[in-house]
Amino acid sequence: MDNFVVSARKYRPQNFNTVVGQAPITTTLKNAILNNHLAHAFLFCGPRGVGKTTCARILAKTINCTSITKEGEACNTCESCVSFEKGASLNIHELDAASNNSVDDIRNLVEQVRFAPQAGKYKVYIVDEVHMLSTSAFNAFLKTLEEPPPYAIFILATTEKHKILPTILSRCQIFDFRRITSNDTVAHLEEIIGKENIKAEKNALQLIAQKSEGCMRDALSILDKIVSFSNGALTYENTLEHLNILDEAYFFKLLEYLTTQDLTQAMLLYDEINQKGFEGDVVLYGLASFIRNLLVCKDPDSAKLLESIEGWREQYISVAKEISTPYLVSALNLLNEAEIQFKMARNKRLHVEMAIIKLNFLQQAIELSMEDSQVVKKKLVDSHYPIRLKKIITLSNSVVTAGAKLIIEQQPAAAAAQLSKEENSAPTNTTATEKGSNKNLLAVLQNKYGEKYKIEEVIDSIPLTMEDLKKCWDDFTLTLETALKHSAASTFKLAALDIENETHFTITVPALTAQKFVEQERMNVLERVWEHFHNRAIQFSILVAASEKEDVPLHLSLNSKQKYERIAAQYPLVQELKTRLNLEIYY
Repeated sequence: MDNFVVSARKYRPQNFNTVVGQAPITTTLKNAILNNHLAHAFLFCGPRGVGKTTCARILAKTINCTSITKEGEACNTCESCVSFEKGASLNIHELDAASNNSVDDIRNLVEQVRFAPQAGKYKVYIVDEVHMLSTSAFNAFLKTLEEPPPYAIFILATTEKHKILPTILSRCQIFDFRRITSNDTVAHLEEIIGKENIKAEKNALQLIAQKSEGCMRDALSILDKIVSFSNGALTYENTLEHLNILDEAYFFKLLEYLTTQDLTQAMLLYDEINQKGFEGDVVLYGLASFIRNLLVCKDPDSAKLLESIEGWREQYISVAKEISTPYLVSALNLLNEAEIQFKMARNKRLHVEMAIIKLNFLQQAIELSMEDSQVVKKKLVDSHYPIRLKKIITLSNSVVTAGAKLIIEQQPAAAAAQLSKEENSAPTNTTATEKGSNKNLLAVLQNKYGEKYKIEEVIDSIPLTMEDLKKCWDDFTLTLETALKHSAASTFKLAALDIENETHFTITVPALTAQKFVEQERMNVLERVWEHFHNRAIQFSILVAASEKEDVPLHLSLNSKQKYERIAAQYPLVQELKTRLNLEIYY
């Protein structure tokens, strides 16, 4: 029995034309070969399984081919091409930097570069996974990479370009490989199953392409597994089962339950999915991808971004028309948060069920936040302000007068309009007595609007006098004593009051500690003063008396020199000891 060769190796491209999904790069390399504009160092970077090493080998074979075609391809028949195919070419050297990443490995490679090729024009060195080289190895490689012999060409390949030193990047011609599109992957798979005489539904191949996420090597590996699993007949159902992918029919059904707020059926459907062995993170990821697909299908121009098989396309577009964009955006944000927090949740199933419950009532929450069929958003301002005041506009000159105020407990705009309308339509035979006194005006307003609005009389403020202020201050001091705040009460008794103007007074205390006690009670004092004088504009400042100082221990108030002089004065032997021993004192 012949040995089985996996499709990724069996159908590995041998020419630039057979490389899938990298046309800009292969065209550039072929033109460089034909025009003899080859760089001495190349860097192929990009995701895994997209053809970096394959293109490096094709390039190495082509530049040593003795009969290059007009299209810039290797002939595959000359001695150089044949020896390359057999793996016996002495001009091509491959180094796996993942396992050969030391300085000695690079020095051995540099030693080989000194010897010219025995046959052919170039010696090609392919260094795969070059980002795995150590910093010392990179540094040992720099000089040779910058000025190699004319016959040496280096091709470096990596999946992590950001890990390579900038000094290496500046010495290479960089080619960025892209992910292979689903259409290109499906076309390549169809070509292979045609050669292998395998029966496969196109939907199954699209599932494989979707699962591979742009990696051709993964797609071919998945194809080999499903062929063995299905005994050579790929259907949508067995591919779905083998890849452990949730059928999108579940998500369409779940969305129907959620939008109709049928929580019972939604929870039962999730239980059915859970019983089939799908983990919670798979459900959250799949549902998020499903919502994303619906969102891109809202606009015909973005519908091309739909990541699904062709069989579901029409249903996606029709369902997307029925679901509002605010719901889809909010659901996508909710699922993203749930997916991030899934790993930290101890009860995984409950975590997913909570996400489903939130989605079930999401439409109701959105409707509550709508105003005139538009989502209410936070207002953005062009500039930043530490504080911004808004001028208050009076409702009506006939209502807001000295002596009374109108407190509206309905919507201000509607109330103002109604009030103004009623004022204009009111009889003009109002007596002068009613308009002449605040008391009569208040009575008129209460009789006329008392059922709709709460009307109160404005109490005039009391002038700030020392007598009233002292009485208020003593009352607050008594309150502190009742609350057993004796230290604060003592401070308030010692404080001296002084009125600066009609809205400001000062409090003078004897020490800093006393100032802290007053600061702690600032808001309570102000509330008491505001209530007493009916004036919330009153404020106060705290001053510390300059003539009074807190008692500070003597040893804390002296510097080092003063301390020594004091000790020497009290104990003369200390001074004598310093003199006899000729000591120097550093203060």
